[in-house]
Amino acid sequence: MTVAQALRAAAARLRAHLDAETAAFEARLMAAHVLGREPAALAAARLEPWDARQDEALQAMIARRLTGEPLQYLLGEWAFMGLPIRVRPGVLIPRADTEIVAERALSFLSGRSSRRVLDLCCGTGCIGIALAKLGASSVTATDVSAGCCELALENARRNGVRLDVRTGDLFAPLGAQERFDLIVSNPPYLTHAELEAPQLELTFEPRLALDGGADGLVFYRRIAAEYAAHLAQDGALLVEIGAAQAEAVSALLGGAELMRDLAGRPRALLAARQGEGTGDLCWKN
Repeated sequence: MTVAQALRAAAARLRAHLDAETAAFEARLMAAHVLGREPAALAAARLEPWDARQDEALQAMIARRLTGEPLQYLLGEWAFMGLPIRVRPGVLIPRADTEIVAERALSFLSGRSSRRVLDLCCGTGCIGIALAKLGASSVTATDVSAGCCELALENARRNGVRLDVRTGDLFAPLGAQERFDLIVSNPPYLTHAELEAPQLELTFEPRLALDGGADGLVFYRRIAAEYAAHLAQDGALLVEIGAAQAEAVSALLGGAELMRDLAGRPRALLAARQGEGTGDLCWKN
């Protein structure tokens, strides 16, 4: 069997649960992972032999994928803002939509003399790492999960940046006098109804990173009540939100700038102390 034949067979098997385009895409990523090569290198390897050991590894990955296990967990890595981020079960997978948050954070920090960032609910550390790599002068990251904090540190080292990672609930690990120019967070925001809906892949991700309470707003209420004590003058709070949460979260924050994702859905809110913002919509109390 050749690499090309293995790819066709893998895509055919994946089509039992995925559309044809997604099946072909995932088959390429899995085969590249087995070969230890970049996906772009597969075209040149199409006529190379594909041995039994490689096929056994690929078939095992496909079997796990067909149970609904996320591709990112199978690969152990996913790109965020062009940076390699290690992922593993027990930690929320970075989403492309969250790059909107990182991009807005970088634009807020641009040109500022002080660029201290606090990343709440840091998970893999992807947001804080991107900011440390691309514009922040310092990044402190907190997460209630010790496993997340360990992985965030691992990802920071891999990307050649320094994160001050602290284990604890939201602001609890901070000193009373610590202030930041930007506080950013992608907190748990799914409602209980959304968590109960049949979304197979979500069953593999940690509920701790997804559960925002009955209405999805539990963490926003807590952040809204506490963030001002740790925000520098002229600083801002930037949070990712669910598509239906913009008005409710903006009301909690006393007004905020809205950012939309590439599909046009509400994705993030920026609450700035002195009205800095360029978004397309702003709610005020």
